[in-house]
Amino acid sequence: MAFKQSKASGIVASSATEPSSVLKAEIKSNKGGETVSLVNGFVQLMYHESILQDSIKVDYIFTDTGNTIKEKSAMEGLPIVGTEDFTLAFEDNQEVKLQFSEEDKNTLIVNKVTPMEVDTAKQVVTLHLVSEEFIRNEEGSSHVNVVMKGLLSDHVEEILKDKLKTEKELDIEPTSNDYNFVGNNRKAYYTINWLCRFAVPEKEGKPGDTAGFFFWETSEGYKFKSIDSLFAQEPKKRYVFNSSPDSMTPPGYDGKILQQVSDNRIDYQNKIRMGAYGTKLVVFNPFDCFYEVVPQTAEETEEGIVTGGEELPVFNEKFKNPSAEENFTRTTFMLVDTGTLPSGDTEEQIKENEKENFPAERALNQGIRRFNQFFSMQQTVTIGGDFSLHAGDAIYIDTPSIQAETKDDVNKETGGKYIIADLCHYVSSKETYTKMNLVRDSFGRKAESASV
Repeated sequence: MAFKQSKASGIVASSATEPSSVLKAEIKSNKGGETVSLVNGFVQLMYHESILQDSIKVDYIFTDTGNTIKEKSAMEGLPIVGTEDFTLAFEDNQEVKLQFSEEDKNTLIVNKVTPMEVDTAKQVVTLHLVSEEFIRNEEGSSHVNVVMKGLLSDHVEEILKDKLKTEKELDIEPTSNDYNFVGNNRKAYYTINWLCRFAVPEKEGKPGDTAGFFFWETSEGYKFKSIDSLFAQEPKKRYVFNSSPDSMTPPGYDGKILQQVSDNRIDYQNKIRMGAYGTKLVVFNPFDCFYEVVPQTAEETEEGIVTGGEELPVFNEKFKNPSAEENFTRTTFMLVDTGTLPSGDTEEQIKENEKENFPAERALNQGIRRFNQFFSMQQTVTIGGDFSLHAGDAIYIDTPSIQAETKDDVNKETGGKYIIADLCHYVSSKETYTKMNLVRDSFGRKAESASV
């Protein structure tokens, strides 16, 4: 595979960056139910997804004139005050469409209205749009005020359907562990994110070595996925970065990266403080005074996890203690949760009175490590608009190797598989881009590219 370098800087345009289409943008009045199209006044659209974000978010900017409705502006004629239903449809230059409508059961809601430029003839307005569940999460009816028993992943589905009343597609990965708990009147989103740290994947990774899930929303619905299953995905697309002005994409790739910034996110002192590579769990059972110390390092569990790169980072040996029990940088204390809220009828509950509700030694510190490892390496890339990509997807990227002699080679350290942590689709009357923050937990390029 050949890389053609040039001295050009900035973003190199391609056909994918040409203006794309906003097919529909309609707002429905809360007062009277009148609907107005805002397509003609379209200025700019920014669509956001993130694995750290409970809801999709859209900023829709339009020019509001005095003849939008009843010879008045939309702001005055409807009027627009917030919580209006908003129907939106837009597509990229490959005719991949994102659509939010009542028929698709994913209508957007106006959360905030921001007038930007105002004169006597027109004004530029930004509508900040969110999903319905984002608003409903604040209502008392969404609070989890019941006892929940059984498989942890079932709790997530139940909260989404019964508390947030969602009718969207749910992509919920089954967990291997049950977890019984009292909701304590917490909000729905909070409860689901709280459960993420206790969840153990059913298939990926070896039990006792890995834990931790993410919960987020995309245009396809809600996702609840383990860290290991994210890295186990096959790459959805492959991209290459070179600064040549031509628009040709090398064989084996789906497109070109127009702009790229690399960021090694390992601040070693902060990482070890948070327990990314070595933890100690102290477990105590107050009923029989059972006491156990469980030290564990990332090196010990590496065989049982799925990573994005070849290996976890290798650090200076001088910071490794001779005693395995001393290789920890964060200690977690846990009372054994025995006999709490056992499932079944009275007889079954008596039989299970000594059963642990939450096996801390299999999940607690494992989740702590995996969450802190997840963002070890980051790439921020910009490509021509591609609306088929979503937060949580895996993609493969390659960059040229910087060497003393000019060679057609790829960077074996920073290239490879990454997870899209968050993305923004940017659409205007002049251009279309997709900007992504890509992350992974490890270093080294696994040989998965078709062009290797």
